[in-house]
Amino acid sequence: MATVTPVSDSGQVREHAVAAYLSAARRRGQRTFTINVGEVHKALGLSNRVPLVCAALGSKKFLAENHLRLVSKTGPPSGQSTTVTYTYEFVTKENQENKEEGVSRQDAWNRLRGALKDVFTELGGGENYLRNERANFYGPGKDR
Repeated sequence: MATVTPVSDSGQVREHAVAAYLSAARRRGQRTFTINVGEVHKALGLSNRVPLVCAALGSKKFLAENHLRLVSKTGPPSGQSTTVTYTYEFVTKENQENKEEGVSRQDAWNRLRGALKDVFTELGGGENYLRNERANFYGPGKDR
């Protein structure tokens, strides 16, 4: 006899979001869609579980499982309210390529950073180099 593992409250929130919002947005061909925490809270008949709904809808698990990117989160500074609204974007192959391009640019920058480290070390460090440059700015024998 197989045992059925009960779905956690967070799991129920994620399942409802997929069924009620995500699937409909995909069917309509939308690039983005929104989910309001209060609507989910009410639809599931929850009581005093707003922080749970917020956590489930903003979780990395929810985003990864559904190939989403969180575009924005609006609401009060606490982020724990029925007025919080999440806006998601479907992650397409094109979006992923743009993200990877951004990573490769960052890698190039990281390789470039510190390229003159050895040169400055030979000159006694960056501060010493600047001090000497400032002292000889007007050329030898010329005062300011």
